Amino acid sequence: MKRTVVIGSAMAAVLALAACGERPQTATGSKKDTASYQGTGSNFVQQGWTPGDKTSWEQHLRARQQRGQNDYSRMP
Repeated sequence: MKRTVVIGSAMAAVLALAACGERPQTATGSKKDTASYQGTGSNFVQQGWTPGDKTSWEQHLRARQQRGQNDYSRMP
């Protein structure tokens, strides 16, 4: 009986201490070795943009900013 209490309390202490550990928090985002305007290689692209064309990429970004992020163009 005494032995099971000691083993049980030791296991509880080990579990309690294991919960206090912290894993390292490193940024593990997608790593790219190409520019964004090169595309991802998928078939899903917006009309008018061709992967690898930097000027059309910039034009589409400008248009998206004007449509969705410019408060003056959204006001009635």
